[in-house]
Amino acid sequence: MELKDFMDLSKLQQIQDAFSDATGLAAIAVGTHGEYLTEGSNFTDFCMKYTRGSAEGNRRCVKCDNECTGTYFCHAGLMDFSIDILIGDEKVGAIIGGQVLPNPPDEDTFRKTAQELGIRPDDYIDALRKVPISTEKRIRAAASLLGTIVNQLVNLEYFKYLNTSSLETLKTEIQHSTEIIHKINSNTGQLKTIANKQKMLSLNASIEAARSGEAGVGFSVVAKSMQDLSSQSAIIYNDIEQSVAEITQTTSVLSSLFE
Repeated sequence: MELKDFMDLSKLQQIQDAFSDATGLAAIAVGTHGEYLTEGSNFTDFCMKYTRGSAEGNRRCVKCDNECTGTYFCHAGLMDFSIDILIGDEKVGAIIGGQVLPNPPDEDTFRKTAQELGIRPDDYIDALRKVPISTEKRIRAAASLLGTIVNQLVNLEYFKYLNTSSLETLKTEIQHSTEIIHKINSNTGQLKTIANKQKMLSLNASIEAARSGEAGVGFSVVAKSMQDLSSQSAIIYNDIEQSVAEITQTTSVLSSLFE
């Protein structure tokens, strides 16, 4: 199951952008295969250009990614987070981000890191100074809140998607039922016409049998039986017509709900 299959990702983007604007934390949504689902919000040059943007920096970040098994972790001194997006027990994506300093940085240490990465220290420090600083407690609380909001949104969108699919199926089946009812109405009308003709034929047969006298007695009995059957059939057809009319009214009411 993929997020893009059932929800408008622009809604996720709006929440992500608002979160980043309010907290200063970077954020981006990814799918189950690691593909980006939204545009990154509030990511800084310090990580994207100077850390992950360099071969050695990216190698260190990947190593850190592979070693980390927790929700919160650090890259080059920055605190990051990864919150799973779940529908039931199934993971359908994640919100990752952070890119903030949990403590004021030791610039001398970062200058040494810049030299190890092959980056001009002054450029590295300039980028570092643009990174937001917060406490670990606030970072964890903000990330947790974002995870809760995103999961609620995603599950609501999935619930709406399932209901919409069910309603579309119901609508299709009601339309199909209406077509069947029209067909039953048509066939019942034809059968009623046949029953009326049978009644007329049996009446004519009875008259002819009476004219034939004793020779037509046996034929008269048959004609009487045919007349009785046609009368019974007419009653049954009337009952069917009434039932079909009630069903037609019900399906018409249901169909109007989708107009």
